[in-house]
Amino acid sequence: MSAPGKKPFVLGLTGSIGMGKSATAGMFSARGVPVHDSDAAVHALYGPGGAAAQAIGAAFPGTLTPEGGVDRPALREAVLGEPEQLRRLEGIVHPLVGAEARAFLARHAHAPLVVLDIPLLFETGGEARCDAVLVVTAPPEVQRARVLARPGMTGAALDAILAKQMPDAEKRARADHVIDTSRGLAAAEAEVERLIERLTASGPESER
Repeated sequence: MSAPGKKPFVLGLTGSIGMGKSATAGMFSARGVPVHDSDAAVHALYGPGGAAAQAIGAAFPGTLTPEGGVDRPALREAVLGEPEQLRRLEGIVHPLVGAEARAFLARHAHAPLVVLDIPLLFETGGEARCDAVLVVTAPPEVQRARVLARPGMTGAALDAILAKQMPDAEKRARADHVIDTSRGLAAAEAEVERLIERLTASGPESER
């Protein structure tokens, strides 16, 4: 974790697919806490005119749409099963996402609390930029039912996604805070409110 004693308090938010992370991020945002969505940042970077699009097109020919954005299926095909190519892609995208996050923190330098919503936070070492980490969780059967209810999702696709993510149990073990979203919306919102109150009452020192 990063050194305490500064503003804002940076809370990393993460959780495996289907755990309710996006809904939880929305609860923070609805309560006035600035939230940086790394997935949304990547989407913008990949779009026409996005900072990553031209670099990706140059590195992986044939992966841009006619409009100049990234053709995600084509890019996925270019890096699938190619670790070196995946590392090459990450070398383009990760620094840009990091720069977006730093700009976000600069914009909200006087906020008492901000949230960095990062799906692969532990997998990418993102916890180093945070004062604490909140992991959103749910029982495996709840997670699986939620994900398989999504259009076009299959059990095989879900298993492939989970294989790339740190096991939920390990995430929970490394977390400073855990919210179980299977207990219902009202319970999750109450936990978010308590956490905001705790983290903003006396600043980062309250976590140490």
